[in-house]
Amino acid sequence: MKRVSLALTLAAAAALSAQAASAQTLKTVKDRGLLSCGVSQGLPGFSSPDDKGNWTGLDVDVCRAIAAALFNDPTKVKYVPLSAKDRFTALQSGEIDVLSRNTTWTISRDTSLGANFTGVTYYDGQGFMVKKSLKVNSALELNSASVCVQTGTTTEQNLADYFKGNNMKYEVIAFGTNDEAVKAYESGRCDVFTTDVSGLYADRLKLANPADHVVLPEVISKEPLGPMVRHGDDQWFDIVKWTLFAMITAEELGITQNNVDEMAKSDKPEMKRVLGTDGNLGEQLGLTKDWVIRIVKTVGNYGETFERNVGAGSKLGIARGLNNLWNKGGIQYAPPIR
Repeated sequence: MKRVSLALTLAAAAALSAQAASAQTLKTVKDRGLLSCGVSQGLPGFSSPDDKGNWTGLDVDVCRAIAAALFNDPTKVKYVPLSAKDRFTALQSGEIDVLSRNTTWTISRDTSLGANFTGVTYYDGQGFMVKKSLKVNSALELNSASVCVQTGTTTEQNLADYFKGNNMKYEVIAFGTNDEAVKAYESGRCDVFTTDVSGLYADRLKLANPADHVVLPEVISKEPLGPMVRHGDDQWFDIVKWTLFAMITAEELGITQNNVDEMAKSDKPEMKRVLGTDGNLGEQLGLTKDWVIRIVKTVGNYGETFERNVGAGSKLGIARGLNNLWNKGGIQYAPPIR
C-alpha cells in the first residue's frame, strides 16, 4: 500500500511539474502583456507593413487572433520581421512566441528544429513567373533557363527535383532574401522567378508593370503553410492550434464579425459550446469561455480573413480553391470543438 501511495505521489509530482512547464509560454506572454510574432519581411496578403508600420495579412491575422483570445485585444502583438534563414532560430531562441510566416510544413522541419506546426493556414504549391515577352506558356518550356530563388527555403530542392525529373537543364541564381530575388528577376538577371504560387501573386504586385508578367499554370509541389511553436509546451501548442481551428469552425457555422453577438444567443448545442455559453472548453485551454467570440468579433472567421487579405476582396484576387471549406469543394477542415 505504501509503495502504491509513493508511486501515486511521484506521478502527481511529475504531472504538476509537467503542468508548470507547459504553462511557461502562456505565462510569459501574459506577464509581458504582448504576443511576439515572427512574420515575413514583407509579403503582401500574408504579412506586410504599411507606410505607418501597421501590419496586415493572413499570417498577421493569426497573430491578431491569438492576441484576441488572450487579451481580448488583437493589437497586443509585436511583429518581428524575419528572413527565411533566420526564422527558425528566432523561434528556438525564444525571441518570438509563434512563427506565422508562410512556412511550409515538412517532416524534417517538424522533427529537427525543436518546433511543432500547429495547422495549415494556406494550402499552397510552388510555381513559376516569367515575363510575357518570353512567350513561354508552360514550365516544361524552361529548359536551360536561369532561375532566381531565395535560399533557406523548400523552393530550392523542389526546383532541383522538377528540372531533374523532366530532364531539363537550368542555372540557379540564389539570394538571401525574397526581395533581392524579385529585384534580380525584374532587372533581367534571370529568366524565371520561383516561389509558392501565393508568393508569386504577391510579388508580382511589387513589380513596376505587373501586367507584363505571368504565373505559369504548373504547380510542382505541396506547400502547406502554417504557424509554428516550440516543442515542449503543450498548452501553448493547443492555444495556437485551436485559435486557427476556431476561425475555421466559425466560418463553417456561419459565425461572422457582424453576427457573432446574435449567434451567441443561439440555443443550438454546438453553437453554445463553440461560443462558450455552455461548458468550459475555453477554460480548459487556459483561456476564457468566450475565447471564440473574442477572436471572431475582433479579427473575423477564416473565410473573412482569407477574402480580405488574399481572396476576391484583395489586390491579389486568389481563388479559394483548396483553401475552401471541406464542404464547399476545398480541403480546409477543423476538428470539432466539443
